[in-house]
Order: sequence, then C-alpha cells, then structure tokens
Amino acid sequence: MAIAELTESERTSLLAAHPYWSLAREGKAIERTFVFADFNAAWGFMARVALLAEKADHHPEWFNVYNRVEINLTTHDAGGLSQRDADMATAIDAMV
Repeated sequence: MAIAELTESERTSLLAAHPYWSLAREGKAIERTFVFADFNAAWGFMARVALLAEKADHHPEWFNVYNRVEINLTTHDAGGLSQRDADMATAIDAMV
C-alpha cells in the first residue's frame, strides 16, 4: 500500500497542531529540538521515542549532544511528509 504525501493544506494543519515543530528540507520534513536537564534525561527520552518508533515501524532521524536532541521526521516512501509523521509528532509531543 502506497503512503501518500501530505498536501500543502495538510502540512499547514500539521504545523498548526504542533507549533514547536517547523518545516525542514523544503517542506519535505518537520524538525524539533528538545533540551533536557542533562544527558541522562535526553538519552531516556530517546529510548522512549525509539520504542514508539519501533512499534510504529517509523523511525526518526535524530542527533544528540549532551542534553539536546534534534528530531527530523519524514517519510521516505512518500517522498516527504505523511500522516505517519503527524502521528509520530503527536506521540513525541505527548511525552514532553
């Protein structure tokens, strides 16, 4: 089953629902930076997101330095943002 890329209107709705996320990669991805008290808190957050991602079979691109975690969501199979990214952003936002 093909995964549909979000329309312009759907991308606008996604950003309205997730104000801490911003468009990246010419509108093909969303990104957010999280800052935690220390490395342990950042790593624990990453572990929880990893469990979610594995269950959803939708894995983020991310970068971690000490207490900072940068997450980038895109759906390669759709060629950009999809509902899978919106769902993952919702789940991640619920954790913090």
